[in-house]
Amino acid sequence: MKKLALFAFTLLSAWSMTAKTITGPVDYVSPLVGTQSKHALSTGNTYPAIALPWGMNFWVPQTGKMGDGWAYTYDADKIRGFKQTHQPSPWINDYGQFAIMPVTGEAVFNQDQRASWFSHKAETATPYYYKVYLADHDVVTEIAPTERAAAFRFTFPENDHSYVVVDAFDKGSFVKVIPSENKIIGYTTKNSGGVPANFKNYFVLVFDKPFTYTAAVASGVIDTNKLEATDNHAGALIGFKTRKGEQVNVRVASSFISPEQAELNLKELGTDNIEQIAAKGRKVWNDVLGRIEVKDDDIDHLRTFYSCLYRSVLFPRSFYEIDVKGDVMHYSPYNGEVLPGYMFTDTGFWDTFRCLFPFLNLMYPSMNTKMQEGLVNTYKESGFLPEWASPGHRGCMVGNNSASIVADAYLKGLKGYDIETLWEAVKHGANAVHPKVGSTGRLGHEYYNKLGYVPYNVGINENAARTLEYAYDDWCIYQLGKALKKPKKEIEIFAKRAMNYKNLYDPEHKLMRGKNEDGTFQSPFNPLKWGDAFTEGNSWHYTWSVFHDPQGLIDLMGGKDGFNQMMDSVFILPPIFDESYYRAVIHEIREMQIMNMGNYAHGNQPIQHMLYMYNYSGQPWKAQHWIREVMDKLYTPAPDGYCGDEDNGQTSAWYVFSAMGFYPVCPGTDEYVLGTPYFKEMKLHLENGKTVTISAPNNGDDKRYISSMTLNGKEHTKNYLTHQDLMNGATISFKMDAKPNQQRGTKESDFPYSFSNEFKKKK
Repeated sequence: MKKLALFAFTLLSAWSMTAKTITGPVDYVSPLVGTQSKHALSTGNTYPAIALPWGMNFWVPQTGKMGDGWAYTYDADKIRGFKQTHQPSPWINDYGQFAIMPVTGEAVFNQDQRASWFSHKAETATPYYYKVYLADHDVVTEIAPTERAAAFRFTFPENDHSYVVVDAFDKGSFVKVIPSENKIIGYTTKNSGGVPANFKNYFVLVFDKPFTYTAAVASGVIDTNKLEATDNHAGALIGFKTRKGEQVNVRVASSFISPEQAELNLKELGTDNIEQIAAKGRKVWNDVLGRIEVKDDDIDHLRTFYSCLYRSVLFPRSFYEIDVKGDVMHYSPYNGEVLPGYMFTDTGFWDTFRCLFPFLNLMYPSMNTKMQEGLVNTYKESGFLPEWASPGHRGCMVGNNSASIVADAYLKGLKGYDIETLWEAVKHGANAVHPKVGSTGRLGHEYYNKLGYVPYNVGINENAARTLEYAYDDWCIYQLGKALKKPKKEIEIFAKRAMNYKNLYDPEHKLMRGKNEDGTFQSPFNPLKWGDAFTEGNSWHYTWSVFHDPQGLIDLMGGKDGFNQMMDSVFILPPIFDESYYRAVIHEIREMQIMNMGNYAHGNQPIQHMLYMYNYSGQPWKAQHWIREVMDKLYTPAPDGYCGDEDNGQTSAWYVFSAMGFYPVCPGTDEYVLGTPYFKEMKLHLENGKTVTISAPNNGDDKRYISSMTLNGKEHTKNYLTHQDLMNGATISFKMDAKPNQQRGTKESDFPYSFSNEFKKKK
């Protein structure tokens, strides 16, 4: 009876892996969205991450060559292996990676010789289960992951010589075959930076079939007389005779701590078979994605939404493990020690402070509480908070946006971690720069603190972008200090510096502009020049980076009319550009150029909040128009479904928030600025047990404008909702229309928060 029940479960689970029927939100997800990318043009620059939410290890079918950041591209014809990956971005690349590949016929190790043709028609890709047919080897490969382990199943043909390759990659690796235990162990040290000298990723593979062939590989040489290799590029082959349709199961795990911990992590799989592991993974995904329920008539909208939600809960990845006693511990990518407590990594705060972390604070606060604990550990172990971590400090992007990550979490009510240490950390980061990683802390802080800006002509690139972000970060520190009841004399300096954005405003052009050390503006000035004083954008994109004080920017531009005219101009301008700083047309420029939205560049982060700023200037219907335009045109559930780099969940979380009908323009406030709801109904199931119901029953492609709305049955004229409105549980009802309501939300009392208004109230 037990065998019969198990057989029935196996059949049911196998059916659910391949069936088209939608029985849970994960069924709408396509991990292939964004994979039809290349160096010159990003449609996401993603790979299909076969993983659990925030898992330590991801798995990916590897179409790219060893070391290629484009690990999987949709247009590729061949798979070279199945890689354990920790890559957050092709530009940051990977670390701690190794690959597994079944082959038949000859015993080959070389990545090109072992590669096999495959077709997307014979590929099943879900977050919790992956399956593909390797045509050249007549082998079907299946993968089902846990957080730190995975189950593989290879279905072989009838063959006297079936093999499995284990490739530990170059830059220093070790592999050992243990035939008596049907086991392979090893480590890889391959990384792209940001690791201590003792960095290793230890792995273990256990097969359910004895080996009849064994070989160690060193620098490409297959040696059947050896069982282990320590080399720049080590690997192994094991083999056996197989019957037609014979299934060989492999259980794989890894650890950054030790070989023993890798063995312990293998126990995550328990005694479950691959169907059971996939079923458990499916449940985890449905539980996480099911926090948001969506109803809509268009299945492609649902596919886009849940694919974006999937991407929003992958990073930052867990970088901690559970020891034999059940305690949380981690290998420190900062000092190389094994220490207690949480650690997370693989995120760039320049991207994700904008709405990914505010999204976690709203929907998954317990996860971000752990992440805040991880930030405490990062500061203790390295002396700085991270700005871009993978796995340790990486030199990438600008800003000191860890201040935003810390402030928004605490101000949104997250508790239970060492906020006092984080207070010291944000103060330290505002007045220091990492001695080896210039993007950690504040490069140019001496100039900024003295002059109120980072000068254009002192050899610090992207200086205007740094100034604008430092000013916002200072506001975050000030708000956090107030919440912690810090002395006024300690925090007033941050309030003052929060206004430093004004130092770069050029009234002649009504735009932000680099400024020299002597106080003169940079000259010549081309507002369409990408880079130079700005980061992956131009002045038209970065001028709006005054998250905390839109009213102050409106005042600089001469009032709401002038502000709105400048906002409108972003879309009216043709997509012209000056790429001379980069000496080539970088992919971010090309993505702006081809979208037919003027100079608006949604494919990169600096301008993504700008659409919502019409709510501060009395024309909220324009925000509604352009937000719907972006959602309709620039996001799809196809392999080319993004309009630029997806970037660790940020561009996806923008879509998720915007579909709700609101967006956190200024993390650190308690406000979500209104846009336009995308679906007829959405329910947010909050961790505190409350539910937010967002209803727009007459919503449709031809109805993007908010005619009126109610909050808990009462008319709501404000252009924002508060965090407490949502935390209390709420019923938000929208009446949509094909024509804009140009009377709603036009009073200044309806506008969202601006820092300048605090001073006006005091006066």
